[in-house]
Amino acid sequence: MAENQKATTKAKEPKAKKTRKPMKIKTRRSLEGLMFVTPWLIGAAVFFVFPLLTSIRLSFSELTSMKGFQMKWNGIDNYKYLFERSTTYIPNFLTEVKDTLIDTPITLVFSLIIAMLVNRDIKGRGFFRTVFFLPVLLGTGYVMEVLLSSEMNGVISIPSGLLQAIGASFAELVTGFLSRITTVLWKSGVQIILFLAGLQGISASLYEASRVDGATEWENFWKITLPLVSPIILLNFVYTMIDSFTDSGNAIMSDIEHCFNNGALARGASMGWFYFAFTFIVCIVVLAVMSRLTFNQGER
Repeated sequence: MAENQKATTKAKEPKAKKTRKPMKIKTRRSLEGLMFVTPWLIGAAVFFVFPLLTSIRLSFSELTSMKGFQMKWNGIDNYKYLFERSTTYIPNFLTEVKDTLIDTPITLVFSLIIAMLVNRDIKGRGFFRTVFFLPVLLGTGYVMEVLLSSEMNGVISIPSGLLQAIGASFAELVTGFLSRITTVLWKSGVQIILFLAGLQGISASLYEASRVDGATEWENFWKITLPLVSPIILLNFVYTMIDSFTDSGNAIMSDIEHCFNNGALARGASMGWFYFAFTFIVCIVVLAVMSRLTFNQGER
């Protein structure tokens, strides 16, 4: 009897609920990010997938009729034209690649230095932040296009007397350097804001502890600041490259626009997709290399 009562009592006892394992920080952040990009993914799937597929097909075809957008498959003839018969595409392509490889590191270094300066507790800090971000607001329209156009190259000039003293070749080098610095300055607003956000996310206690241990400002930069902003450096690196490759003043973008305006849609599509493929590969390589050097505070 006693054994039967014990068995009945055990059967009536409620089963203990299984405790859920807490979600990992990395998983939760991934889900949060997916939640924010879901509207964009839905919009891209609805409005952009079909035009992209049509554009890819067009780059390997010849447009026979605009009515119904009828195409005739011609393989890689459009891409052969870019390398064998076009006199401007490859030179412009190499020029843009060279300019991007030069401007991107300069932009990152300049943006980080400015962000560190305006992040300090100085008078008029808000004013200086606004000044450096102002080109972003002006640069989206006609103002930036005029200021950085070839017609405005005369703004950065060297007096004739100094030109004769230093020589034409050296003067051209100085003018080119000043023009490049001007372009970098105008295109650094977003990068400065992102670096500011990263710098403000670093705990002040880390710097206080390092100063107690006798670390210098130079050591703080290499041991604390640079590792903790390395994810922002990676983000800015990719952003700067894509912004440079897709800039409206880009010679390649101008060639593509010229083809579309003159009815050479298939040729323009091949130009665009070759350029996109190169940009995509470069971004993947950069992400693969720099992700290994990036310090993620949440995982270490």
